[in-house]
Amino acid sequence: MSKKIHLISFQIHSPINHTVLSWAAPGDNRLEAMADLKKWQDLARTLERGMFDGLFFADTPGVFDRYRDSHEDAVKYGVCWPSHDPVVLLSALAASTTHLGLAATMSTTSYKPWSIVRQLSTVDYLSGGRVGWNIVTGHLRGEHRAIGYKDVMEHDRRYDAADEFMEVCYALWDSIGEGAILADRENGVYADPSKVKFVDYHGEFFNCETVGPVLPSAQGRPVLFQAGTSGRGLKFGIEHGDVVFSIQPNLPGMMRYMGQLRDAAAEIGQPAPGVVFGIQPILGGTEEEAKRNLDELIERMPLDACLARLSGTMGVDFAGIDLDKPMQEQKTNASQGLMKAFTSVLGDRPFTLREVAQKWGLSVGMPQLVGTPEQVADQMEHIWRETGCHGFNMTPSVMPTSIETFVDEVVPILQKRGIYRTEYEGTTFRENLELA
Repeated sequence: MSKKIHLISFQIHSPINHTVLSWAAPGDNRLEAMADLKKWQDLARTLERGMFDGLFFADTPGVFDRYRDSHEDAVKYGVCWPSHDPVVLLSALAASTTHLGLAATMSTTSYKPWSIVRQLSTVDYLSGGRVGWNIVTGHLRGEHRAIGYKDVMEHDRRYDAADEFMEVCYALWDSIGEGAILADRENGVYADPSKVKFVDYHGEFFNCETVGPVLPSAQGRPVLFQAGTSGRGLKFGIEHGDVVFSIQPNLPGMMRYMGQLRDAAAEIGQPAPGVVFGIQPILGGTEEEAKRNLDELIERMPLDACLARLSGTMGVDFAGIDLDKPMQEQKTNASQGLMKAFTSVLGDRPFTLREVAQKWGLSVGMPQLVGTPEQVADQMEHIWRETGCHGFNMTPSVMPTSIETFVDEVVPILQKRGIYRTEYEGTTFRENLELA
């Protein structure tokens, strides 16, 4: 367990964050933020005031198109559509903050290794080492179709390709050796070629012949996040992730995941990376008010919009399936680990499709921590102590008020208990995450 709770803000550059139709909530500013960079900068400064480790962008680089075999419901309700590129935001957010880490999701399906290294490492170098990369293999059919593929690559095969992808990235990051940059104005020599390795990589999936395109940052390379939860995904996360991110519906699920991660790490002889669990705080001045706030979010969500999101992520068209019968676990070429998590039991009975769709539409399955600031702080501390996790990746509901309220009312409670920082430990993302 980390010495203190680590917090990351979980965002998407779209009309919603993770709650379907939250853009229609009174006071929500996400639609305005889509066209206003300053609102994102204000958010980043709020998070830095709240001593968050970082701002973490998920991404949906292709429209959800599985439900009814159509994109129409996703478009109609603004379910992660349009989906603007989060990487474009990073430089502006780095310029408006001094400590906040900035992580973006980039898919090994949509990009080449050289492109990702060049884009992210440029911002990492410019920001003094404050960038992270959430590595995903790209399981959405919409993403594959958008970039010209007819079908989605088989689940484990995507991870085989991603392993090779990372080999190329490491070679590029390691290309520029210590002492390579001379910047000798008097003799007109910028770098020592003998200390710059030429990457000559030829594999099954990728080829690369070049030298590293970007200088190493103050933290060496971006912090690596990974969120695989299947057996193959766990192995990939252990081998490549500095931090792994997991969505589990409840505390028992979190405990099981921690055990699975430790066992998988021991099996391949590597230490288990730190884990951040997804959560969605729902705050109120009283517990009753917090519950009303949650009910209002749920009542606003059209079921078809929730099913469009669930179908897209799971790779299964749920149209025409009985909404009120228990879901049976089924083989899917999409996110197998998440499918397993949501065919688990809720208390002493299975989930129905209606319940799963509602939970997915609310927070993509992250549990709600509902109550007063004191009660939410209690729940966070309990999960942290029971699981031994590194911290939490927090999705908001209504923007920006749910984050502002958390920073103003929950953070001071955690600080007073001595389980959350009162100042940043370092200057790089890696240092503040206690990975250095």
